[in-house]
Amino acid sequence: MKRDSIYYQIFKRFPALIFELVDNRPAQAQNYRFESVEVKETAFRIDGVFLPPEDATSRVIFFAEVQFQRDESLYHRFFTESLTYLYRNQSQYDDWYCVVIFPSRSLEPNDKRTHRIFLNSDQVQRIYLDELGTSDTLPIGINLMQLTTASSETMAEQAKQLIQRVKLEETGTLPKNEIIEIITTIAVYKFSSLSREEVEAMLGITLEETRVYQEAKAEGREEGREEGREELLKIAVPLLLKTGMSVEQIAQQFNVAVESVEKYR
Repeated sequence: MKRDSIYYQIFKRFPALIFELVDNRPAQAQNYRFESVEVKETAFRIDGVFLPPEDATSRVIFFAEVQFQRDESLYHRFFTESLTYLYRNQSQYDDWYCVVIFPSRSLEPNDKRTHRIFLNSDQVQRIYLDELGTSDTLPIGINLMQLTTASSETMAEQAKQLIQRVKLEETGTLPKNEIIEIITTIAVYKFSSLSREEVEAMLGITLEETRVYQEAKAEGREEGREEGREELLKIAVPLLLKTGMSVEQIAQQFNVAVESVEKYR
């Protein structure tokens, strides 16, 4: 599942959701905007930056990282990116916090010593979605984030229950139709091989032919094609190298980058 793009949609539409997770909720939380920003003069791109409104009396920036796979260099990269952004944009803030979201504690990097000055401070908060509590005791916004961690066996039932909660309960500033659209998007990414009718039957709703639905299906198909190409390269590259073909010739034959062939030689 393309969780990066799903969380981008969630936070772009509902930036205040991040403040349901963190302890340091700013006074104007509802007015924050979420951006993906590029740090000039470096190769860094920070996927989650929550910027305060221009009229905020306290200009607190929140950096967020959603990590669904093990990455031992995560903290090295995340803190370097965040501090570089702060250095380049000194006039835009007077305080900052970092939030790192994991599906479970098991995916956190093993090395917590190198960056202990940050990890042990009140400016950095680590969130483990599976430790937040059961779905019926949590706000709908947090349930929405937890849904991305559901297994294939439980996804459909959890999605249906969440849709019913959205229909029956007050969602505050979160538009009901947009929450349901995000839920269906998550389901489409998870079950990209299913037809629209099958997804509708599974969730018990009628999907509109929305842009989000179409993009999710297209991205799911592209993932399938990419996986098939990788599997073919894994088998073909060693055999073709034995015939005397060069890495460059194989790359040209399959219309892929040389680096894609190199990893299977």
